[in-house]
Amino acid sequence: MSKARDSLPQHIMEHVVSQDYSLYTAIDQAVWRFIMKISVPFFKEHAHDAYLKGLELTGIPMEKIPSVDEMDEKLDRFGWGAVTVKGFIPPTAFMELLSRRVLAIAVDMRTAEHIVYTPAPDIVHEAAGHAPIIADPDYADYLCNYGELAHKAIASKQDMELYDVIRKMSDLKENPNSTQSEITQVEKEFEESAKAVAWLSEAAELARMNWWTSEYGLVGNLDDPKIYGAGLLSSVGESHDCLGPEIKKLTMNIDCIQYAYDVTEPQPQLFITKDFKTLSKVLTEFSETMAYKTGGILGLKKAKTAETVT
Repeated sequence: MSKARDSLPQHIMEHVVSQDYSLYTAIDQAVWRFIMKISVPFFKEHAHDAYLKGLELTGIPMEKIPSVDEMDEKLDRFGWGAVTVKGFIPPTAFMELLSRRVLAIAVDMRTAEHIVYTPAPDIVHEAAGHAPIIADPDYADYLCNYGELAHKAIASKQDMELYDVIRKMSDLKENPNSTQSEITQVEKEFEESAKAVAWLSEAAELARMNWWTSEYGLVGNLDDPKIYGAGLLSSVGESHDCLGPEIKKLTMNIDCIQYAYDVTEPQPQLFITKDFKTLSKVLTEFSETMAYKTGGILGLKKAKTAETVT
């Protein structure tokens, strides 16, 4: 067991589940092999250099669904660890895990019907998407620092309500037994909850930064950017499309928090960071605006508007 995982407090361990490897079917294993066999050749050319090396260093095989315990042992070699979780866990728990250099790996495997993309957390996204780039120390530091900062952010009551709807919608869309009427209803709930967000909290701003970096980030130069975001690394189809001229490419800076995102639609623009050190610089710049640093009347006003205790 990794040192990072072994030192987790009890309130975090309450979200951890066991990976019962016997539950993965032959179809699950075939889906994993298919995804990896179409992903690795594409990302060998279009992903950040850390990707290929990271697959091996973090214990992600081509031929079978990875054992998270084995991933945990390999991650321990560069100061990280991994635990298994079931679906969505509370954002505060996820951020605390990152701050402690522990990846939360969803144990579920996407269905064959959602082989290209699934809205729900699954082991393809969490393992093959998030883990490999941690092999780059600058990116690993950014993720850890992001988790620590996001854990201190003020979240609003509306943020919590929207999170609950997104979790419900993702679960329904991945569940093959869901009816179209159930999906239509939850999509309506999502639209209503999103429109009801009247104030952009610190947590919501950081969620946008996370989306445009660790989920859908590009790195390098504007002419030939490389992929590092887990949302793209776990979806070859979307990755192929995102590199085309139809998707606007913007230079990564603090202005990324001004751009909302829709989890149900392709992204109209993506942000390119010069390198991973730049991500930490942008994160530090944002931290100077947060209530835990500014304090005073502004900090109290944010807390009052949020209607939550964090």
